[in-house]
Amino acid sequence: MSTLIQSYEQQYSVLTADITAKIGRLKTANEDDRDHLAREIQSNFEEANDLLEQLELEYRGAGAGSRVAAYRAELQRVREEYRSVVSNSATYNIDEEYDDWSVVNDQRRKLLDNTERLERTGKNLTEGYKVLLETEQIGAAVLQDLNAQRETIQRSRGRLRETDENLNRSSRLMNSMLMRALRERAVLVVVLLTMLVLGGAAIYVFST
Repeated sequence: MSTLIQSYEQQYSVLTADITAKIGRLKTANEDDRDHLAREIQSNFEEANDLLEQLELEYRGAGAGSRVAAYRAELQRVREEYRSVVSNSATYNIDEEYDDWSVVNDQRRKLLDNTERLERTGKNLTEGYKVLLETEQIGAAVLQDLNAQRETIQRSRGRLRETDENLNRSSRLMNSMLMRALRERAVLVVVLLTMLVLGGAAIYVFST
């Protein structure tokens, strides 16, 4: 009987150690692994309870029920540790969901910010395009004014050339008239001198 009790105790020790190790792995496992480990731990708890019942039957005959009570207390402590880890894991999942939701909110806020930035950029581009059109219109008006001024200057140059030609013709005409007047005056002087000479000669002849 003692050999059977030792076998049960050894199996119980190995089983509780396995449960403790799995609980440690449960703390850092992902969601899929946690589900698998949780099922294994539940199965191990059932096996541990079966072993304790077998030990209780064996110890009852041997009068060592206090050891079974100690084993049950130890198993209860491990079970409470398991429940604590499971509770923390659930909280961790909630935190993960909250973090995911926070990430979604951050992405949504960034998307809204980018949308507003794009809208502002679009408005700036529209205003810039309007300014460009207005500038183009102003430039076209300035070019028209410059063309009109150039045509005016060209017409003024034409009139200046015509005026210069007229002045040249007038100058030539004045020179021609002046030369004619000088020639006529010279002829008149010659005629007067001739008449004076003839008159003097006639007076001289009649006086002698």
